[in-house]
Order: sequence, then structure tokens, then C-alpha cells
Amino acid sequence: MIEPALPGPRDPDQLIRDLTSGRDRLAQAAVERLKDQRVAHFPELVSLLDSPDPDQRWWAVRALAETRLPNRTALYQRALEDQAPAVVQCALLALRAEPAPEAVAGLIPLLSRRDSLTARLAGEAVLAVGERAVPELLMVLRGGSGRGRSEAARTLALLEDPRAVPLLVHLLDADSALVTYWAEEGLARLGVGMVFFKPGE
Repeated sequence: MIEPALPGPRDPDQLIRDLTSGRDRLAQAAVERLKDQRVAHFPELVSLLDSPDPDQRWWAVRALAETRLPNRTALYQRALEDQAPAVVQCALLALRAEPAPEAVAGLIPLLSRRDSLTARLAGEAVLAVGERAVPELLMVLRGGSGRGRSEAARTLALLEDPRAVPLLVHLLDADSALVTYWAEEGLARLGVGMVFFKPGE
């Protein structure tokens, strides 16, 4: 079956209606067109973050990621507190694409989410921030537990920051196989593994 052609140029109000239409193809087309609109047309888009419909909130975050709004990082941070996992995950994808050191404090707690996808995406967003996130990751590894520690260990290992070496060595005796694995991986990536392990041991 051939889908009907999408409508042509739309005014900003109509684009918002398309975005909240419940039709994914129409909403995605609205996202593409919204990014070409002037900032003055975005109050309605921001207000969708308060919609009772999680699907509308998801599309609001998705559309914000295509805009040039100067405060969009703060809006992503707000979405990280959403009750709908899909909305949180959409915000995490946006923050992975647009690394924001100021968002790290809100990302760190998400490393402990039972939802493995959310936890992993949070780690990816922290990883995108780079070395500026190392102090927060070290704090999680010193005092955290469970999934949060394993995700923090993975992120820290992939960052390959020399400041992590002492703690990674300590984590070789962690009671979590995943934490130990990432400690070993981190040391290997930093090229210091053989300092601590002699051949034959």
C-alpha cells in the first residue's frame, strides 16, 4: 500500500499539531520542518514537556534536539526526571549527541536504573562529556553499589583517564564480576596492566 504524500509547507502552529497528531510519520516530518523555524516559534514546543501524554513529551524532546534553542540542555535535564522511560531515553540520546558537563549531576543517578537501556544510555551521555565527568564517576565507584558501579566502571574504563588508575587497581578485588572486568579493561587501555601483573601469576 502506498502511503499518502505528506503535506507541503506548514505554519508553526500546524507543525505543532502535526507533532502531536499521534502519527509517527507526520510527527517526524514536523520535526524536520521545525528545525528551520525561528526560535520565537518554540514556546508551544517547550510547553509540550508538560503534556499528560508521554508520547507528546517524547516528540517534544525529539524536536528540541533539532532546534537551536540556547536553553535546550536545561530542557533535556528536565526531561531526565520524566516518569516515562522512553522520554528519559530520548533526552539521554540528545545529551549523548550534545555533551553537557552541567548535566552530569543528573546523569549519574540514572546509571543505577534497573532499566538496562536507560542505565547504558546514561553511561554513554556521561562518556560523551569526557574527562570532566571523571570526579563524579570516581565518587560512584567509591560509594555506589550494584548496576551504578558497573556502569560507572565501564564509563571510566572507556574514558582512559590516568586519574582512575589507583581506583581501578583497587577494584580488581571488587565483589562484582562486571566491575572487575571493567577495571581490568580500563587498566589495559591505559597500558598499565602489566605493571600490576607478573607473567605466570
